[in-house]
Amino acid sequence: MKISDIRIDYSLKSLDITDVQTSPLDQFHIWFKEALEAKVLEVNAMNLATVQEDGRPNSRVVLLKGLDSGFVFFTNYNSKKGKELSVNPYVALTFYWAELERQVRIMGKVEKVNPEESDEYFFSRPFSSQIGAWASPQSEIISDRDTLAKQEAELYKKFSPETITRPAHWGGYRVMPYEIEFWQGRPSRLHDRICYTLTDKNEWKIARLAP
Repeated sequence: MKISDIRIDYSLKSLDITDVQTSPLDQFHIWFKEALEAKVLEVNAMNLATVQEDGRPNSRVVLLKGLDSGFVFFTNYNSKKGKELSVNPYVALTFYWAELERQVRIMGKVEKVNPEESDEYFFSRPFSSQIGAWASPQSEIISDRDTLAKQEAELYKKFSPETITRPAHWGGYRVMPYEIEFWQGRPSRLHDRICYTLTDKNEWKIARLAP
């Protein structure tokens, strides 16, 4: 079979502009709950696209860990993504829920969450993950796997669950959206696309886009 022959005709659901919430965050809550109920695999996985210093795009999958006024994720601030965000804070997120034939596209600007929020999430993680945040010089070149194992072993000697602290270089970002699109797969590739755009008056404008 040729790759170009792979084809699925979507027909599970529909999406109309009259059925969505006035706030895209409220609409996202509804879709996220439905994705949870549908037992979507890695329901909080989202592709995060950033821009490198030379203007070229870069992307990877991260996990959504909070949803309030924006979309929250956590990482090493010294990682490649962290360095890119320090230069250009504008990002794009994409959720894809194949089981529901849906995707959500988000464009926004990141801001660091406050230290208290980073602490709260860090100390909710398993001790092994806390150690991992200290052990990995994320995105840097290392000689071999043993380098990480040795660093991890030393940190287990240094810290206990009672004494470990959050590394200053590790914490959260909140993506504050200015555009969110809800995409529902439909037959004949005539998909439903409902897009919210934040206006200068801080109000959400809703429109249907052609597939």
